[in-house]
Amino acid sequence: MTTGNFLAAADWYAQLPSVFTAAGAFITAPDGRVLLVKPNYRDYWGLPGGICEHAEPPHLACAREVREELGLDLAIGALLVIDWVAPDGDRPDPIIYLLFDGGVLGDPAGIRLQHEELDGYEFVDPAEVAGYLPPFAAPRVPAALAARASGSAIYLPVPA
Repeated sequence: MTTGNFLAAADWYAQLPSVFTAAGAFITAPDGRVLLVKPNYRDYWGLPGGICEHAEPPHLACAREVREELGLDLAIGALLVIDWVAPDGDRPDPIIYLLFDGGVLGDPAGIRLQHEELDGYEFVDPAEVAGYLPPFAAPRVPAALAARASGSAIYLPVPA
């Protein structure tokens, strides 16, 4: 319903484009290797994390996903990387991906995999992550390392 030339708020919001929000954790070993997880529902590896639930703040979604996937209660730190991923295949909307600092994990013995979603985990040398991650996600690791070192979040622009 409109009032004059204005749409009712619900109608206006309904016409806006939508976007999915995902949050991940950048967790490293003391020697700098990066924690990757192997989901059982796709062919490639990823960083721990997942899609934010409705109205869930991304930093809390990140902590929830790490707890669910890995059994770890980590203090989620600063935002390191902001990434935008275009719609692809069956996914009709873009994803805004936020990567938070999950810190350095001194002892992986506390990891308890959520076997309903994950087949495994591995700490991988940053120079080798491109062999594990899909091309759209691989730039997040060097960006996260740079952001962690500089103290400033990095936005990954869409490749030209």
